[in-house]
Amino acid sequence: MTVWDRPEPPTRPAPLDRERIVAAAIALADEGGLEAVSLRKLAARLDVGPMRLYGYISTKEELFDLMVDEVHAEILPERQPGHWREALRIHAHRTRQAALRHEWLADLLGGRPALGPNALAVTEATLAPLDGLADLDTVMRTVETVSAYFTGAIRREIAHLRAERATGLSDRDWQRASGPHVSRMLATGRFPMLAKVVHDGTEVDAETSFATGLDWVLDAVAARLTRPPA
Repeated sequence: MTVWDRPEPPTRPAPLDRERIVAAAIALADEGGLEAVSLRKLAARLDVGPMRLYGYISTKEELFDLMVDEVHAEILPERQPGHWREALRIHAHRTRQAALRHEWLADLLGGRPALGPNALAVTEATLAPLDGLADLDTVMRTVETVSAYFTGAIRREIAHLRAERATGLSDRDWQRASGPHVSRMLATGRFPMLAKVVHDGTEVDAETSFATGLDWVLDAVAARLTRPPA
């Protein structure tokens, strides 16, 4: 029985429900990451005894499942996309936006599919425009490929943000600090292609990089979906 199938206990003696528990857990995670979420801290935030929580959740993993599903309500498109490319693009961008609001989400993306009602609604909205365009295996590989791209891109962006906070250095400050070392290494002539990238490459912001990479992946998917059957 999943956490969504298991009924909640009575609210006495103090008003409590999974909605309040999940909201408090998300607030803790937004403030300090997943490591800040413990049943003890959660109970203190809700002003209840820790044992009260076990009537609503059995494990921390169940709590994380509920938190992820709550955030999927933010990812769910406001309207059903009519075209597969629009559906996949919306899914990718809304997931990135949710992860920037809730950085801990990046740590829980991937792995086994999320099974909460909001997550299932997101999956249905993403899959529906692909119905009939190809066989089901191709449809699933399509969604997996796009998901693999945006999951990796989101994790990379969040890692950059965390590194900035941990070091107190922006990307530009870090580049200046590491510049002498990089210059010495490039001067050896052992890294000619890297030297071209460093000296002649164009830097773009994270959002532009994300959108560009996503378009390239969607172009590749389009070529596969329009390829005549062998």
